Amino acid sequence: MSTPMTHKTSSPTILTFGEAMAMLVANTPGELSGVESFHRRLAGADNNVAIGLSRLGFHVGWLSRVGNDSLGRFIQQTLKAEGIDDRYIIEDAEHPTGLMFKERSENGADPRVEYFRRGSAASHLCPDDARAVDFETLDHLHATGITPALSQSALALTRHLMQSARTKGASVSFDPNLRPTLWESEETMRDTLNELAGLADWVLPGLSEGRRLTGQDSPEAIADFYLERGAKAVIIKLGPEGSYYRGRLGSTLESFTVAGQPVASVVDTVGAGDGFAVGAISALLEGLTPKQALARGNLVGAQAVQVVGDMEGLPTREKLQTLEQR
Repeated sequence: MSTPMTHKTSSPTILTFGEAMAMLVANTPGELSGVESFHRRLAGADNNVAIGLSRLGFHVGWLSRVGNDSLGRFIQQTLKAEGIDDRYIIEDAEHPTGLMFKERSENGADPRVEYFRRGSAASHLCPDDARAVDFETLDHLHATGITPALSQSALALTRHLMQSARTKGASVSFDPNLRPTLWESEETMRDTLNELAGLADWVLPGLSEGRRLTGQDSPEAIADFYLERGAKAVIIKLGPEGSYYRGRLGSTLESFTVAGQPVASVVDTVGAGDGFAVGAISALLEGLTPKQALARGNLVGAQAVQVVGDMEGLPTREKLQTLEQR
């Protein structure tokens, strides 16, 4: 019924997991009901980060379920073309691949989207889907708050992967990526995501997300909320203003803000947070300082908002080097 895709190469050193969807983006602005033509793209916060890290030269695996349908094959082909290790992708013959429609953004406004994902293949993710994961070779796991919102079994998978990665000594990052409409209640969303954040080394909320989840107002208080629950560092995305860091360096608690990158024209804000995660995580994995990590996160996030699409603006290693030398 479900067939894992396999390779005979070395196991990935970075793993992300979640739901990828085929995305139809309107070719013209306006209400979706009036749009007659669309172009197809890939959508999904988890795989945006996977693609971004892969473009920077990391060996990245992505764990998910896709339907045994044309959209599932499109997702697999797109990820494979991006260099993603697909050994942990499962073809689900009983459930379809998720689909979403996205308006064409105007004047940098957040575009409206419509989802068709209920009962999707990815919503049937479960801990057993991780049985082939080689945690011994894993250096880092990236998790988001979207996957645990899909179903109880997907939540169980999230806990399993985060706990297993940490037990084996891999670092873990967690981006809440709030999707309130996927949760049964605000309280369930808040309690679940705060619990999962306690399993991560690096927690990466946006400022509004942090306020909503913790009830705290300032970046410092939000960070302390998660540091008290086990995080080693909290990196808060401040939008155009940049990003804030608070974390432990030995016995010292370090805090600072790094100003944002100027952007001449904002085209599409979707994916900016994923771009930031790519920049910050890659820098931390390379042993750069937290200040350098936030600067790179701001830089990559700024690239993401200048193009249509969620991951089209994520840079290659060569482009990143050029951008960082400016």
